Amino acid sequence: MNQFSNKVVWITGASSGIGEAAVYEFAKLGAKIILSARRKDELDRVAKQSGLSPENYLILSFDLMEIPSFKSQVDAAISKFGKIDYLFNNGGFSQRSEASATPLELDRKIMEVNYFANIALAKEVLPHMLKNKSGHIIVISSIAGKFGFYLRSSYSAAKHALHGFYESLRLENYKNNINVLIVCPGKIKTNISLNAVTESGAKHNQMDESHVNSMSPQECVLEIINAIKTNKEEILVGGKELKAVWMKRHFPKWFSKIIRKQSPY
Repeated sequence: MNQFSNKVVWITGASSGIGEAAVYEFAKLGAKIILSARRKDELDRVAKQSGLSPENYLILSFDLMEIPSFKSQVDAAISKFGKIDYLFNNGGFSQRSEASATPLELDRKIMEVNYFANIALAKEVLPHMLKNKSGHIIVISSIAGKFGFYLRSSYSAAKHALHGFYESLRLENYKNNINVLIVCPGKIKTNISLNAVTESGAKHNQMDESHVNSMSPQECVLEIINAIKTNKEEILVGGKELKAVWMKRHFPKWFSKIIRKQSPY
């Protein structure tokens, strides 16, 4: 028996990368899982590979741009399992375009998916957690939520915004036994750079060189699970790139000189 056994974990972005790895790891721990992403066929594949029995999982396929549908999605989750213990808020996409070349319409879309959709789902789930006087929200941010970087202006802005929102939410709900963990991954070997958008809105469709030999999604998720168990409020996950966060905090001028020499990819 462990703290995740028979608990209900809702994972967004569950069709690949960190979200997919999270499905497999929570399934091993005996959790009941809600899988969400746009591609139902991929969610079916992940659910099958997880080894979960039909009564222990639910597929809710939807686009994060469809915020008005979130209430019905939450209703479906509650109808199936009666509660939501953990919300693993992972869905979103990245960017590879200079701020000066990015249309405001695309800036808004990046914010809509990576920030507004994220908090909108949390706002729909939160009343059920409050009713049960228990809950844990895991927010997948980024080290781009700690400092800005080349070609990621709006993506970084959205991640910074998540920190402000969820740090406030954590404070407000400490008395209600609702925990919030903000996860800041660095370089993780996922398709995030392949699916990032350029200034035209098209996919970048290239794997960033820095991601090729980076941490696996499984290793990332195992660190996240350990942080949940120990009730940490924020963690950095990745490799040597995480040193940049410490450097910016303690030696900001040195950080600025070094970061300018880094490759955007």
